[in-house]
Amino acid sequence: GGILDGYVRTEGAWLLNPMKQVYRANSEEECAEKCENEDKFACRAFLFTSKDQQCLTLTENTKTAMVFRRANAVLYEKRIYLLECKKGIGVDYRGTEAKTQKGVRCQKWADNAPHKPNYTPEKYPNAGLEENYCRNPDKDEKGPWCYTTDPDTRFDYCHIPECEVECMHCSGENYHGVVATTVSGFVCQRWDSQEPHSHGYLPENFPEKDLKNNYCRNPDGEPRPWCFTTSQTKRWDYCDIPRCTTPPPPPAPGRQCLSGRGEDYRGTISVTESGNTCQHWSSQSPHRHARTPENYPCQGLDENYCRNPDGEQRPWCYTTNTTARWEYCNIPSCDSTKPEAPGKN
Repeated sequence: GGILDGYVRTEGAWLLNPMKQVYRANSEEECAEKCENEDKFACRAFLFTSKDQQCLTLTENTKTAMVFRRANAVLYEKRIYLLECKKGIGVDYRGTEAKTQKGVRCQKWADNAPHKPNYTPEKYPNAGLEENYCRNPDKDEKGPWCYTTDPDTRFDYCHIPECEVECMHCSGENYHGVVATTVSGFVCQRWDSQEPHSHGYLPENFPEKDLKNNYCRNPDGEPRPWCFTTSQTKRWDYCDIPRCTTPPPPPAPGRQCLSGRGEDYRGTISVTESGNTCQHWSSQSPHRHARTPENYPCQGLDENYCRNPDGEQRPWCYTTNTTARWEYCNIPSCDSTKPEAPGKN
């Protein structure tokens, strides 16, 4: 593989970026070399214009900066900075998770309060210690961690999912393999193509979902990875990705309250906001559905508790009322409840 394999390519894109270095380069590969060797900052992406032979190394990528259309420009983003999953113990994890497994906000690596850090950006310039993102500068066996903003807890580990390459856990949300044919034998359409099927799942709109080439992915909370197909007669189809035989990574301890969209809510509320009782997830009555514990093995679809297995706005359930198929639930917000302090030094 060449140097460009470590990058995601977007044709005709431009980033407005305050931190940049400008070089001359004859080719995209030459510009990639400049990015690899950049010593002014962590180079996360580069822009190349062949017409001007201009190469811009950038500290930001599409996760943090605005994208603009610009003819004749090509944007390359380092894959490692787009992935929100870790390989092994995550020494090279460069994602943007910034809270501990208990939901406490991380302290910035450059700050001295509330904790004086042993690991700082000055001492470890290559460890990616920017902002307050979870990192693993000391090769800790338990994976990425951070100093916390809780004065009573010096540091704690973060919940970073594994990158799955050969097989998939759960519903394949973190599958990053190279299968590109569907269960029915169709070849997948490239995500950056609108032929034969036009769609909104463009790699630049979902940079963290790794919509690379025509590989099967699960960007939208389906039961398993899928793709658009190159057949005019079949818009999309599921892919056959083997389940990993190793146990899935332990889930982050579930919350009893609502944080964000509540995908990690594991409380026992089982009535909807209008007062309807929830239908059991394993039941097909009164409503038939595909949000079953078999299809979503890692989403805590126990009993008839409100859950958010598919990236909705907040937890919901099918109801036992024949006239209301599904409804949202009212879950109290975590902001009003203080997380318990763990007993780690």
